[in-house]
Amino acid sequence: MSHSPAKQDSLGDGLSDRQVGMISIAGIIGAGLFVGSANAIATAGPAVLLSYAMTGVLVLLVMRMLGEMAVLQPDSGSFSTYAAKAIGPWAGFTIGWLYWWFWVLLIPVEAIAGADILHAYFPSIASWQFTTAIILLLTVTNLFSVKNFGAFEFWFAIIKVVAIIGFIGIGILAISGYWPMANVSGVAHLYNSIGFMPHGFGAVLTGILLTIFSFFGAEVVTIAAVESKDPGKKISRAINLVVYRIALFYLLSIFLVVSLVAWNDPQLLAQGTFQYVLSTLNFPGAKLVVDLVVLIAVCSCMNSGLYTASRMLYSLGKRGNAPASCATVSNGGVPRVAVLASTLAGFVACIANYAFPGEVFAFLISTTGAIALIVYLVIAVSQLRMRTAMEKQGITPDFKMWFFPWLTWLSILMIVSVLGYMFYLPQYRYESLMTLMVTFMVLCVGVYITGKRRKQTAYPAGRLAKEKIQVVRH
Repeated sequence: MSHSPAKQDSLGDGLSDRQVGMISIAGIIGAGLFVGSANAIATAGPAVLLSYAMTGVLVLLVMRMLGEMAVLQPDSGSFSTYAAKAIGPWAGFTIGWLYWWFWVLLIPVEAIAGADILHAYFPSIASWQFTTAIILLLTVTNLFSVKNFGAFEFWFAIIKVVAIIGFIGIGILAISGYWPMANVSGVAHLYNSIGFMPHGFGAVLTGILLTIFSFFGAEVVTIAAVESKDPGKKISRAINLVVYRIALFYLLSIFLVVSLVAWNDPQLLAQGTFQYVLSTLNFPGAKLVVDLVVLIAVCSCMNSGLYTASRMLYSLGKRGNAPASCATVSNGGVPRVAVLASTLAGFVACIANYAFPGEVFAFLISTTGAIALIVYLVIAVSQLRMRTAMEKQGITPDFKMWFFPWLTWLSILMIVSVLGYMFYLPQYRYESLMTLMVTFMVLCVGVYITGKRRKQTAYPAGRLAKEKIQVVRH
């Protein structure tokens, strides 16, 4: 793919090395870590560490599989494009639109969360006004140059990383007995409140369902890197560091949380994970500090969501699976129609939230409940088929999935098991069924549309092994 910003059908290459690096970090740190992790801790107790570890392993394997394909063939459509090649056009169509749907619904979720924080400090301004302002600001920054997106995301990521490292530093001082503002030490909370695994291993599995969506977004780097120089090198570097980021940002920080406070304290859910720990340690201005960090986190997630949704829509347009206008770009290499269309969809969801509180919007959000897992499953199946085809053609990827095909099959088994567990648990069954309903509807449309174009498509279903895979060498 050419990356010249002057061409009207190509994205630019305006993201710098440091911006792509920070985007890869930002994608793995969301507001769910700072606040939402309290639900997982309350569900599984200290054994939530096992939930995060198991989820981290799955995400690491999925990212490795995606990296193998993305390093060979960088593409703004990422796994959607690979699914079209490896499984069939209908699969690329379906997973691309589902992924777009997930992110455009995340835009209002994050904007509303950010607006609620600001409204609490400035009650004279209505929440919907803050919501509108946040969406408009980040839309404008995404419209003119990918450098704007990269700059915002770079600083958002810096703040989130500094916040987590600061929290880890404070936590280590506290458990070591050197924190001057509170008389705490040790890790007794890991086992002195009904044990390490108070609700059994079933709760650990339930914790996986609560934690897995915190990691969703790590794949954004395979989309963003396309708009930089030498994308394959940046993708491989980012994915090689995923394991360390999971260990540092999630496992270590959550270990400190369950070591310093009781997992079953109602205030943990009431205040949120990081705020409650800092309050317990008498950290000055704990609420204000955490609110600012969470505000940055939701803006970062929304910024990434708008960027990712627009690039996926652009890729769908390039492949004839969305209106052709979505594939046009400005002289600066920005798919403005795709950005505006994604923003408009987010605005409509915001209007639904304020016009019908707790009704329409809640239903829309429920349809995204299992999309992350479906995306992971498609990535695994695509890599399995594509790697098999490459081996038949004598192609050896430079960036390989480990122990192929055994770890790929293990990943598929893990994902299918988690999906099955979602259907088994009553509290997740509705979301699972809603996601299945939307997936089936999009799939039917995809089969119909791509079926009509099968003779024209370059990647008809079932033909991957017979076609020469185009490899981009770096």
